[in-house]
Amino acid sequence: MDRPITTLFMLMSVDGKISTGASDNLDMDKDFPKITGVKEGLHQYYEIEQTTDLWSLNSGRVQAKIGVNTADMPAKTPVSFVVIDNKHLTEHGIRYFCALSKQFVLITSNKNHPAFEMEEDNLHIIYQNELSPEDALARLKADYGCERITIQTGGTLNGLFLREKLIDFVDIVVAPVLVGGKDTATLIDGKSLLSENELSKLCVLKLQECVVLENSYLRLRYKVIH
Repeated sequence: MDRPITTLFMLMSVDGKISTGASDNLDMDKDFPKITGVKEGLHQYYEIEQTTDLWSLNSGRVQAKIGVNTADMPAKTPVSFVVIDNKHLTEHGIRYFCALSKQFVLITSNKNHPAFEMEEDNLHIIYQNELSPEDALARLKADYGCERITIQTGGTLNGLFLREKLIDFVDIVVAPVLVGGKDTATLIDGKSLLSENELSKLCVLKLQECVVLENSYLRLRYKVIH
């Protein structure tokens, strides 16, 4: 395989939402700790997250939502982070990831991204005229030795990886809550299918493991069949 093995790892509600609402002011990481019946088991998601791949793929929008542009500088970790971003990360956000990461790779289509003006020993930039997840993954393996990577982006980017058949495994932690809202981000968003001729774009899964966690949480692990 000329790209890393990928695992889509996400926290979602029972109805498939990955946010508590359609506003950038709402976020599961920020809001779930406030909700009785949900906050008690939330720690399990973060504990499982600590066991994921040593390469992690994220989106700039999601990271901006959780506050990296204003957060204190973190301690160094052994994880290499990849962020797809055109306009959400500030210079502070870039420095945050450089401090956090073993290697930090920014994927962008914005020639004026503030990262281009910065000098950090572990900062690398993949510039693309138009976002190509397939090419980006191939570059990560060929240029940086990335063999396995965990995808934790938003619903729209997750949809791009789905349609380009770039997801190998799915690992979902299901929180005991229903969110609702047709405009609230789900596990997979993006362009909808409109005809039977497009059914080949569906992602068929084989269940590998179903674990009943504490406090009514579930962990579902699948292998992508086709």
